[in-house]
Amino acid sequence: MATAVQHYTSYKARPFTREQREKTTILFGGLTWKHERLVQGVFNNLNYNAKPLPNIARADLDAGKELIDTGACCPTIFTTGSLVNFLKNEVAVSGKQKTLDDYVFLTAGACGPCRFGQYHESYEMALDGMGLKDFRLFLLAQDQLDQSDKEKNNGLEINMQLSLGIVWAILVGDILTDMEYLTRPYEVTPGQTDKVLQESADYLFEVFQNRPLKTNKYSMLAWHFMSGYFADALRVVRKKFDAIEVDRLQVKPKVKITGEFWLQTHEGDGNYNIKRWLESEGSEVMPPPVAVWLGYLLHTPLWRIPEKPNFDRKAKMKMSLIRGMEKLYVGTYNRFRKAMANVPHELPDQEELKTLASPFFHHELRGGEGHMLIGKALHAHLHKHANMTCELSPYSCMPNTMSQGAMANVLGRHPDLLYAPIEIKGDAEVHALSRCQMILTEAKKRSQSEFVEAMAKTGLTLEKVRQIEAKHPKVKKATYRVPHMGYACTAANYALHLASL
Repeated sequence: MATAVQHYTSYKARPFTREQREKTTILFGGLTWKHERLVQGVFNNLNYNAKPLPNIARADLDAGKELIDTGACCPTIFTTGSLVNFLKNEVAVSGKQKTLDDYVFLTAGACGPCRFGQYHESYEMALDGMGLKDFRLFLLAQDQLDQSDKEKNNGLEINMQLSLGIVWAILVGDILTDMEYLTRPYEVTPGQTDKVLQESADYLFEVFQNRPLKTNKYSMLAWHFMSGYFADALRVVRKKFDAIEVDRLQVKPKVKITGEFWLQTHEGDGNYNIKRWLESEGSEVMPPPVAVWLGYLLHTPLWRIPEKPNFDRKAKMKMSLIRGMEKLYVGTYNRFRKAMANVPHELPDQEELKTLASPFFHHELRGGEGHMLIGKALHAHLHKHANMTCELSPYSCMPNTMSQGAMANVLGRHPDLLYAPIEIKGDAEVHALSRCQMILTEAKKRSQSEFVEAMAKTGLTLEKVRQIEAKHPKVKKATYRVPHMGYACTAANYALHLASL
């Protein structure tokens, strides 16, 4: 007797309807805990129950490997394992059916030559393997979110209120993260930065949770760009950071973090806690703002529209609109920086990143972060913003393999650029960190040389510089802006600035 053939069909989640909203919790993740805390405030502001998944732990790698292809890149395995471990605990406490009914998982989607576009397939495989195939996960693509068969009855509405809230939460989260990494390496009282950071994140969570809402989408758009609501909140945060005393005469190399989006953003076992490790090794870390990636997405149509075979009649109008939105976007970020005394770093110009990368990497190769990995490394090096660049790549990640290959040409033309490409598998910590440490040793020498050169320019002794510092107590605040004086090392810039006082 012939057996009926069952063809493969892609995963389709059970509907998540508006009636289920009050009893359902939306799970999400993929950013730092600060960003996720503020995004949670946005969800709560719109009367959703939302909860970020616990921060990635080493056990999540083991759980992921049990249920999906072990050849997948480590961000896929880690995030799958994180979801699996969370659901296992919920099933053990509340039972299978209640877990299926009470939670949905919202994850981002993408296209292009990257397995990020297949994350949801790994989730589906893992859910099927643990007997939870009916669990609802939704892929948030750039243009839609399929979640219900009934029109206008979706449990999660992708609208202007949600979209703007999440983007603004990311921008504010970037500012907070920048302050964290600029302050903690130089704090006089150990642990004070982390304490203030937690207080600030909790306060900003309330700010986003209590965000005023406008029913008209254009009013909502105008309010976000024109209101001082979030800038005022950041001024409150600034006062919290004011209380942190720092000693910027400690000579530390500055390390720029780039790489695959998840790995460079992550703060935990998923990338060997490399940012904290670099700090423990006596470095200052420059974390990658998510805002740069959003700026890249906003800016790329300016390159694509003129290259269309049939030139769009409305192309000029569209390009003018995009440039206007980009100006508002960058202006908003700078307004938030100003609220923090302009201490956080500026966003790099997208056209400059493209120009710097163009001899080595074409901007049409859009896998992963595309040409930005080349552009950001050169930008930090040529502008003396960092002593070295550490690029974090998942094992066998094709887009990052392309950028690392291009970097070989970059290093041939810029042999003085210190570049540490770190391939992360999730369970090869000693190898990865020791490789980074080799480049870091040279970066430390360079930062020390910069400081010695800067001190020679001042014509002062360290004792005399300390005396100048004592006469100006405001310079020891975490919120005091040290101008860039031509060096990557903070201590060198700070010494020259003190001499100018």
